[in-house]
Amino acid sequence: MPLKALAVSTVLATALLGACAAAPLPPGTWDVRAAPVVEVVRDGDRWTADYVFNRDAQVWAFMDSALMTDVRQPWRPTQWTVETPGVVMERRGHYDVIRALDGGPVPRHVRFSLKPKSVYLEAEYGTLTFSDGAVALPTRQFDVFALPSVEAAEAMPADLNGVDLEGGASTVTWRDTAGPVLFNGKRQANLTTTGERSYVLLGQARVTPGEGLTTVIDPNLPPWIGEEIRSFAPHVGDYYLRRLGAPGVGSETSTVMVSWNGPTERLSSMGGSVLPGLIVMKFEGVGVLNPSQQVLERSRWFIGHESAHFWLGQAVRYQFARDAWITEGGADLMAVRALKALDPAYDDRAELQTEVDDCIDLARKPVAEAGDRGEHRAYYACGAVFAMAAEGAQARRDGGDWFDFLRPVLAANREDGVLSRVEWLDALTRVSGDPSLAQTIERMLDQGAADPAAEIASLFRKTGVPHRVENGKIILI
Repeated sequence: MPLKALAVSTVLATALLGACAAAPLPPGTWDVRAAPVVEVVRDGDRWTADYVFNRDAQVWAFMDSALMTDVRQPWRPTQWTVETPGVVMERRGHYDVIRALDGGPVPRHVRFSLKPKSVYLEAEYGTLTFSDGAVALPTRQFDVFALPSVEAAEAMPADLNGVDLEGGASTVTWRDTAGPVLFNGKRQANLTTTGERSYVLLGQARVTPGEGLTTVIDPNLPPWIGEEIRSFAPHVGDYYLRRLGAPGVGSETSTVMVSWNGPTERLSSMGGSVLPGLIVMKFEGVGVLNPSQQVLERSRWFIGHESAHFWLGQAVRYQFARDAWITEGGADLMAVRALKALDPAYDDRAELQTEVDDCIDLARKPVAEAGDRGEHRAYYACGAVFAMAAEGAQARRDGGDWFDFLRPVLAANREDGVLSRVEWLDALTRVSGDPSLAQTIERMLDQGAADPAAEIASLFRKTGVPHRVENGKIILI
C-alpha cells in the first residue's frame, strides 16, 4: 500500500510498501477438517494448483482475496485460470470464490493453471518474481473456506478476525520439476506446508548466509541495494533489540528475500512485508538504480520500517484489520527514531512533518475505515501521529521516548500476542494521566474530524509535542 511520494525529478511515483499485509487471523472457530489438500507444481513454464476437497460445498472462498493497489481490482483472476470444466471463479463481495455452474456442489477435485506475477496488493502478501525466472509464492495464498451459497459469500465481512469458518490452512505440497524448492533458507526436495506463514521459492536463487542475516537476492538487483541491506539491516535490528528486548518468536535470526522488477522508466518503487524470521522486499524503477542521498535515506527508512515489524507485528499484532494504525504508525515512528540514533544527520523532523500533513489530509473520514476506502496511508500517518502523542506523554512523565512507551506495552501483551486498541489507549491514559487523549483518538478513528489539524494540535499541546500553528497548519519544531 502506498505510503508517500518521493520528490525526485526523474521519478513519477514511489510506492513504499510497509509490512502491510494482514496480521495472522485470531480465529473464532475454524473447522480445519474442511481444509483441502493442494499440490502446487512448476514444470518449466507451466504452473498448476490441484485442489482436493474432502467435503461438498456450494462455494469455496479464498481467504487471500486482496485487491491490487493501483486499480483496486482482485489479483487472482489475472493470474489463476480454472481448468476444471463446469467450475467458475468470480468475485462475490470481498472474496474470490469458485462454484459449480450447474448450481450443485463444487467438484471434489479442481485444477487451476497459474501465471504468477508480481503486483502490489492492499494489505496482503504478494508474489515475488525474480529476473532469473525464480518465483516466490506466499504459503497461505491457497487457504479457502466453505460457504453454503454465493449470497453467504457476499455477506462475509472483509475482516475475518473472530469469525467462525468452515475451513483453515490448506495442506500444500510443493514441487518443482527442475529441482528442490527453497523454504526457510534451505533447499528441500519434498516440502509440505500447512499453518506456516512464509514464502516458498521455486527456481534457482543464490542463498548467502551471514552473521544473523541470510540473504536471497535477485542477481540483477542494483548492487548498492544488496550492500545496504547487508550492512544497515543488522544495525537497525540491534538497535531495536537493545531498546525493546527480543523480537517475535521465529524472528531471532532473519532472512531477507529481495526481488528486482526492472528499471521501469520514471519510477522508484520499494515494497515489502514481514513474516516470522523473513523480510521480503521488491524494488523497481530507474530511480533506485543509483544511491543518491535521498534514495539512500528512503531505503534505510524502508529497512527500518520493515525490521520494526518483528516487534510491532510479530511479537504483538493488532486485533482487527481496522487497528492497523497500531503497527504501521508505530513502525513508522520506530524507523524514524532508529535512523536518527544511527545517523544524527538524518532529518527526522521532515519525515514526521509528512506524517502530520498526511494525517490531516486523510482523517476527515474515520481512520478506522481507511482500508475500506483504499486509503491505507491513513493507518501509517495517523498511527505515527498517535504514537508521537504517546511519546510526548512519556517524555513529560519521565523524559522517555517512543521505545520507553512501547517496551512495557509489548511486555504486557507478548503472552497472547495481541495488542488491541483498548490496550494501546489504556497505556496512553496510564502514562499521560489524561483520558481526553484517548477520547480524541477514538473520535478520529470512529468518526473522523471536521478539522483534523485542530484535533492533532490539541493532542500535541496536551502531550508536549513541540509544534506551532500557523494559519491552521501544524508545523513541528
